[in-house]
Amino acid sequence: MSDSIVIIPTYNEKENIEKIIRKVFSLSFPYHILIIDDGSPDGTADIVKRLQEEFHNRLFLEERTGKLGLGTAYIHGFKWCLKRNYEYIFEMDADFSHNPEDLVRLREACVKGADLAIGSRYIKGVNVVNWPMKRVLISYFASGYVRFITGTDIRDATAGFVCYKRKVLETIPLDKIKFVGYAFQIEMKFTTLKYGFQVVEVPIIFTDRTEGTSKMSTKIFREAFFGVIQMKVSSWFRKYDH
Repeated sequence: MSDSIVIIPTYNEKENIEKIIRKVFSLSFPYHILIIDDGSPDGTADIVKRLQEEFHNRLFLEERTGKLGLGTAYIHGFKWCLKRNYEYIFEMDADFSHNPEDLVRLREACVKGADLAIGSRYIKGVNVVNWPMKRVLISYFASGYVRFITGTDIRDATAGFVCYKRKVLETIPLDKIKFVGYAFQIEMKFTTLKYGFQVVEVPIIFTDRTEGTSKMSTKIFREAFFGVIQMKVSSWFRKYDH
């Protein structure tokens, strides 16, 4: 039984899913993987099911009907992992934009005392490969906007490559996390800080996907932009006790 599990949400990731699973399982530490698939019509879940025969008791699959959003996928995954007593719970994309080898560094940061370790693109300059300049600027200034509105000092607020200690996810009322797109990532980090947990950023190099298609949309960006203000105002009327 491993104490660490990597949650990977998928929707139409047949080009990447087998490669990312095999890469994670090739690492020196014995991570487990939980795939949350939102009814991918391209057969992503079928590939995972085939690999489950090879990686018995290390690779798990939760299938959901319909494209329900990144945030709800992770909340589903968090609850699944908490029931099974994992100590370190990771978020990672399926498309190799996050280097699986950095899982080791994120886990090490939590072992050494962090409650949330963030794989940060912006802690040492801008470490992004293959992104159009427009998207780099949007992402970089979005994190600056979040810092300005919330008063936090996280350099990469929208990062989706993280490691939580289980006590964080046990403390946060997951059913009250309201955002489902990239604002979900911001809300989780903000809430973690509000509860007094220690957050550490670990520098990584982010490489844009080479296969499959991005899930970013104007609707997701709009949710993040306006949601940050709403989130900050709502925090004035909440208690954060643990």
